[in-house]
Amino acid sequence: MKASVLMLLMSVSAVTMADENVEATAHQQQAVEQYTYSMNLDIAKVLSVSQVSSGCEAGPVQMDFLDSTGKEHIVQYLEMGTGCSNG
Repeated sequence: MKASVLMLLMSVSAVTMADENVEATAHQQQAVEQYTYSMNLDIAKVLSVSQVSSGCEAGPVQMDFLDSTGKEHIVQYLEMGTGCSNG
C-alpha cells in the first residue's frame, strides 16, 4: 500500500515538473517579429540587442524589449555592419 502511494506521488510530481518545463520552454521560444517602417513600436525598456555584423553589409540584429504593459517582444531588423571603411 505504501509503495503504491509513493509511486502515485512520484508520478504526479514528475508530471508537474514536466508541465513547468514546457511552460518555461514556450516562454523562451517567443516569436520574432520582422520590423517594418509602418510598425508602431511601444518600447518601455530594452532588455538586449544582438551583435552587429563585422562585415560591410546589412545584417540581421534582434532587439528584445518590454512594452508599456510589461509584455516582452523580440524584433528583428537589418543594420549596417561595422566593417566598412570610409576611404
